[in-house]
Amino acid sequence: LAHANQARITTFPLNDPENCLYAPDVITFAKKKGYYKGADADFSFSDTYAPLDFGIARYCEARVWSMFNRLNHEAMAPYLDYAMGKNLKNRIPLWIKPTNKVSVHDVMEIMRDHFENTPMDMTKDMGAGPYDLPYRWRPLSWKVDGVEYLNERAVSTQQTGFSFVAQSRGWLPNTLGGIIWFGVDDTYSTVYTPMYSNISSAPENLKAGNGAMMTFSETSMFWIFNQVANFAYTRYRDIIPEIRAKQAQLESKYIAMVAENDTKYLQLAKQNPKAAVQALTLFSHAQSKNTFTTWKTLYQDLFMKYMDGNIKTVIPGKRDPKVSQPGYGDAWYRKIVTETGDRLKVLK
Repeated sequence: LAHANQARITTFPLNDPENCLYAPDVITFAKKKGYYKGADADFSFSDTYAPLDFGIARYCEARVWSMFNRLNHEAMAPYLDYAMGKNLKNRIPLWIKPTNKVSVHDVMEIMRDHFENTPMDMTKDMGAGPYDLPYRWRPLSWKVDGVEYLNERAVSTQQTGFSFVAQSRGWLPNTLGGIIWFGVDDTYSTVYTPMYSNISSAPENLKAGNGAMMTFSETSMFWIFNQVANFAYTRYRDIIPEIRAKQAQLESKYIAMVAENDTKYLQLAKQNPKAAVQALTLFSHAQSKNTFTTWKTLYQDLFMKYMDGNIKTVIPGKRDPKVSQPGYGDAWYRKIVTETGDRLKVLK
């Protein structure tokens, strides 16, 4: 089940309170306001309160389609025309059954999507620049000669403030079972760090008041992740693999640590919940600090390695690194030649 800034429920059972709860005036209110005039049994929530149009399909529903597509490509293939806004009658289902069992890390990865390997892939047109950047700066749509065009609106986007994966594990005591895997900034380059849902205080790096939108803070998780991501946007193809490797290293470590905690704190959570809260608060704070300090070092390393368009590689025992200058790549150079003709040609 998924949605992306758009109501997706259409018709629903009116007399099944065990499986479907709804506001008692959801239909009467719509009729009173003139939004709906038909029979109650035919009432569609989405069609009444959030009717479809091209923008809703392409900017919202396409994100759901892409997430579902990663979980079950065969089921989603017939709905590509809907996701692209070309056939609004071919609505994607409210939910799907994934092809394989989904892990918490799978959900993290689903949050990291730029329409890769679909017709909406954001790395395949010249808007991606020479370094295959899967982001487009706003506005969302723009005009050329009076004709309106769009930038794709993917799941991963540069203007994300924070995101999280909520894990509710009912087989464990409440003190231990709930985890918010919390990350700041762009989902593609964030690190989802375990915050137990009952911790008694926020970590310093995530605390309200530690920096603001126009107040830079050297100790803010938000600002260090923005530093890393925005530097990566300048040389995306080169830099993002290093970010993803460090991200995978941390997340796999945290997932293993949480599994250890399930055994380590099980009896404490049952016998002394307050002590368990204290222990898990300290654990969450420690992992937040580890993520922050790791990313601080990562920014320094990336900046030194990739500044000024070069790539520097450390030579053991030497002060100065090996320097390579990879340039923009053949495909982009061909685009430059196509646009400039002989103006940049070296004359012999």
